[in-house]
Amino acid sequence: MYSFMGGGLFCAGMGNILLIVSTATDYWMQYRHSNNYMHQGLWRYCMPGKCFTHTDSIAYWDATRAFMILSLLACFIGILIGVMAFIHYSSFDMFDKSFAASILFFISCFFVFLAMAVYTGVTINYYGKRYGNWRFSWSYIIGWVSVVLTFFSGIFYMCAYRMHECPRMSNPQ
Repeated sequence: MYSFMGGGLFCAGMGNILLIVSTATDYWMQYRHSNNYMHQGLWRYCMPGKCFTHTDSIAYWDATRAFMILSLLACFIGILIGVMAFIHYSSFDMFDKSFAASILFFISCFFVFLAMAVYTGVTINYYGKRYGNWRFSWSYIIGWVSVVLTFFSGIFYMCAYRMHECPRMSNPQ
């Protein structure tokens, strides 16, 4: 049980770090414009030597930002509850903390998946049809890696919950 929770905490911690880096950095997409390489993230776009804040309220950027922030919050709260489950913090004995952490990691996975899907769909649909020289960059890629890590955190914590529940079910007192 503890090895599953340890693996879950490791995956969740790495996933949360990658979520923060992915959300905060400006390398979601790179493209060539007027013989200059430019890059953009969720918050700003950059030309050689200068970066500018996105001033337009474009729906897919707003949706991607919101889903990434919600994913960060769910993952962070899941980590806190996961640590409480690991150290047997008994303030909340009414619910199983490993199950709650698992659900929060799955929610985090769902939110980051939605963010990545929205960004991917709109970017491919818009830039893929209009521009030929663009590509997704490393911030975008680590966003997808965080989908995998938060999913496996949920799996690990669900396995820990199942291992913890099975002895109780077979030996009721």
